[in-house]
Amino acid sequence: MTPGTLAPYAAHDATSRGRRYPEAPPEFRGEFQRDRDRIVHANAFRRLVYKTQVFVNHEGDLYRTRVTHSLEVAQIGRTIAAALGLHETLTEAICLAHDLGHTPFGHAGQDALNECMREYGGFEHNLQSLRVVDLLEERYAEFPGLNLTFETREGILKHCSANNARELGDIGERFLRREQPGLEAQLANLADEIAYNNHDVDDGLRSGLIDLAQLQDVALFAVEYRAVLARYPQATPRRLTHETIRRMINRIVIDVITTTRARIAAAQPRDIDAVRRLSSPLVSMSDEVRALHLELKRFLNENLYRHDRVIGMTTKSRRVLRELFEAFLADVNLLPAEHRNAALEAETTGGVAGRARVVADYVAGMTDRFALGEHRRLFDPDVEA
Repeated sequence: MTPGTLAPYAAHDATSRGRRYPEAPPEFRGEFQRDRDRIVHANAFRRLVYKTQVFVNHEGDLYRTRVTHSLEVAQIGRTIAAALGLHETLTEAICLAHDLGHTPFGHAGQDALNECMREYGGFEHNLQSLRVVDLLEERYAEFPGLNLTFETREGILKHCSANNARELGDIGERFLRREQPGLEAQLANLADEIAYNNHDVDDGLRSGLIDLAQLQDVALFAVEYRAVLARYPQATPRRLTHETIRRMINRIVIDVITTTRARIAAAQPRDIDAVRRLSSPLVSMSDEVRALHLELKRFLNENLYRHDRVIGMTTKSRRVLRELFEAFLADVNLLPAEHRNAALEAETTGGVAGRARVVADYVAGMTDRFALGEHRRLFDPDVEA
């Protein structure tokens, strides 16, 4: 396949299912480039710079944030998309948007907000990302949200319950039909896995919560590390680590390209709709590499995400978000005027659940440091309101 040539089963700008609100086509850009550009300019994207992956923002300047993670996901996604003849810009747009709805404090924040919203429909950051681009961003005079194409929105919504799918119209239909998204959406989902697994190794080592000796028991890391050490015996530990992680990612990316090419050749989809009708995704790692990747994931779960220091931080983070939510829900006058008015309006049509959803939108949109500052303002008697 010639580089830059789109395969017939890729998404094509000209055959996009369109936008929720009709717009004239862009003059010098494709439809998916317009999506990518709108995402980059969104307020929610800029806020990702102060939302963290594992470590709270104030713990260090070099740990990954949601924005650096999103850029790394996009880089991996574009590389694989180009090799497979998929739409690189659509893949990039989905990768850059996939975490727009994430709360402060990583998964700890999402868990806390979901508990707070349990009686009011729950909270899930994947659905919240779609809510951000469909409704919450306020940048355009003619429509709410960013008015992205169906294909980008399809990729943002990675998973969804049947109950929620019924409320989402065309974007939720595939979950009811048990169909697949397009290949660019499948790829963005897998690129996310590749990026956070491998880059959390880097952050974990930098923090000192895991060490090189422990990682010798993880096959994916150990094989590449020994090869790097043999070739560059005089390299510093930092260079050894970066070179090892680079090779780990490269191995997985090559495996995904090779495996996916074979699966596409076997399925022979004629177009993106044929991809959607399949019972299982085509973008995949091989069984061997998937097993190695899962071993690494288990290691990180046991040794990094459950480390005493991380557990202590996540416990505090959950308390901060829970107390913020409860305070704002009990007294919407504590909210900025714009959000207070939205909460009162939502309550007139949706009752307490409507008010709670607006409060959840506000809390979810906070950065780590803003959430900590708001918590001090509301609960520290030495801080002036």
